[in-house]
Amino acid sequence: MENISLLRVAIFGGTHGNEMSGITLVNLWIKNGKEIQRKGVETKPFITNPRAVEKCTRYVDTDLNRAFTTENLSAPSGDDLPYEVKRAQQINEIFGPKGSPDAYDVIFDLHNTTSNMGCTLILESCMFVQLLRRLYVMQKAIAPDSCPVLLTEHPLLKYSTSRSVAKHPIGLEVGPQPQGVLRSNIFESMRVVLKHALDFIELFNEGLEFPPCSVDVFRVWDKMDYPRDTNGNIIAMVHPNLQDCDWEPLNPGDPMFQMFDGTTVRYEGVGTVYPTFINEAAYYEKQQAFVTTRRETLVAGAIKKA
Repeated sequence: MENISLLRVAIFGGTHGNEMSGITLVNLWIKNGKEIQRKGVETKPFITNPRAVEKCTRYVDTDLNRAFTTENLSAPSGDDLPYEVKRAQQINEIFGPKGSPDAYDVIFDLHNTTSNMGCTLILESCMFVQLLRRLYVMQKAIAPDSCPVLLTEHPLLKYSTSRSVAKHPIGLEVGPQPQGVLRSNIFESMRVVLKHALDFIELFNEGLEFPPCSVDVFRVWDKMDYPRDTNGNIIAMVHPNLQDCDWEPLNPGDPMFQMFDGTTVRYEGVGTVYPTFINEAAYYEKQQAFVTTRRETLVAGAIKKA
């Protein structure tokens, strides 16, 4: 049986300054944190990228959600550092240090996506699946909508996210919502999921033991770019049959892109995959049309408070 401590929790909003649900919720909770207070838990709401929030832009100099590398966190301070690298060092000092026993137990990092992903929970390691599945109440809370679990653990893909400072990082991605826009249904979905997550932590800290169970996850498999010409210009769009179909199966031979001349590019991979982050606006600069995932079931052992 795994023993886990969940006494210090942070809620991040504004890692990207134009993702409005998390920014609005965190600012509300900074003014009045009663809604997120739970017995036996220190909960801290925090705006991670205030300059980007002020400008309502994703970032100022570089993506804060990719800035928490060992190199950046250990870089000598100076005026020549990008703003987000300086901010990463400050966040690491407050909530870390990353990888240390003194780091916060849990960080919930709140994000919006322009993709049709619904409410998605993002894990960075299968080690934390042991705990996350016990947040089944989060999935039931938004029923009949689903709450997929995206596992970003991959030997060739490193994200260095802001939440990675914590011992147990959890991303919450809710969409579709345009950048710089606040939609009431997306706002409420995020709020409800956080409520039930904190309720679970309170029950866990009161000593409730959670028995073994199985965990269905979507593990990141590959990143797919748009077709491009020899100059690197995009020459196709996400195919209408794939657009807005996050988490639905994509089989070999299925339409994937539609060229500007109307011809179809079909998926030629081996076996069925489950795309997500389809046509995400923020990922055009990252040369990414969508992410493919493989669906798998993991077994999680029993857990209780340390």
